[in-house]
Amino acid sequence: MHKLIGLAAFVASTWVVAGETAGPNGEKPTPYTQVTLKPDQTKALQSKKYKAAILMHTTSDFSSALIKGAKEVFAEQGISVVAVTDAEMDSKKQRTDLETVLALKPDVIISLVIDPVSGAAAFRQASDKGVKLVFISNAPQGFKAGKDYAGIVTDDLYGMGKSAAELMAASIGGKGDVALLYHAANYYVTNQRDAAVKTELAKFPNIKIIANKGIANPNDGEVIAGAILTQNPSVKAIYAPWDAIAEGVTAAARAAGRKDVKVVTMDLGAATALDMVKGGNVAGIVTDLPYDMGKTLARMGALALLNQPTPPFVTVDAIKVTPANLATQWQKALSRTPPDAIQKALANRK
Repeated sequence: MHKLIGLAAFVASTWVVAGETAGPNGEKPTPYTQVTLKPDQTKALQSKKYKAAILMHTTSDFSSALIKGAKEVFAEQGISVVAVTDAEMDSKKQRTDLETVLALKPDVIISLVIDPVSGAAAFRQASDKGVKLVFISNAPQGFKAGKDYAGIVTDDLYGMGKSAAELMAASIGGKGDVALLYHAANYYVTNQRDAAVKTELAKFPNIKIIANKGIANPNDGEVIAGAILTQNPSVKAIYAPWDAIAEGVTAAARAAGRKDVKVVTMDLGAATALDMVKGGNVAGIVTDLPYDMGKTLARMGALALLNQPTPPFVTVDAIKVTPANLATQWQKALSRTPPDAIQKALANRK
């Protein structure tokens, strides 16, 4: 569930329009690969001794990879990172973190705003001091891109849903009955991803969605999936909104003796990845790229320090993960090798 934790529910101001993820004011997304720094810009930055701070909302694999990417780019630009904080999903602590960090006089701040409403007053303190702000997935309420902050960098949410639908279709040869679980809560990230899966699956003429069940508590995945399989024995594949739910779905399939049921989910998790590598029910995983997101956020901040124009809304790609590319994609997404158990399982497949 690192994606949900990573981007949380605090992105209600972005949305999906006509098959793509759009910005808070309907901005067209700019691909993250278009956010670059030229050698002369790097040279100009390296002599300034700028300072940066990274204010995260929580600690997770997602956060660690993002911080690593941002730190690497800042180091290349001669920008020192003077603080990295963890708000522990507490908006009040995030405000305290911000006020503490401002005492260190950073020139640029990267942050995921936990509460866009209360965060507006907190981050206004920074913008009023002239600190360049770059946000992850969401901006404080009332803030204007180009005026109050440099830009937003987020995942391609629609792309993640589209990739999951394609993996699901491929896993059953493009035809058959399938079931979808969707996150039954007002969480923008999962809501948009789940909706995109359903939209894209509808484009496969020989695939029929015969069950579409909401799930609020991830611990209920096994119970709900078990009921789906009992009531709909023709189901050939099930979509789970994130890895923790997928673990329950695969447990239900095993309990039902359904080795044939394919499971597709979002976000890299060791348990689901291991099941996939060992030939279990998991047929595919879609992940984001937090390491590249961190690098993009830092480049946005660096450009803002040079008073260069920055795109208001930037999206980072989603990637499909299968046993064939797991080791490579794990490294690409999180900038580290997979856990030992997964590496051993991959070696045993050869």
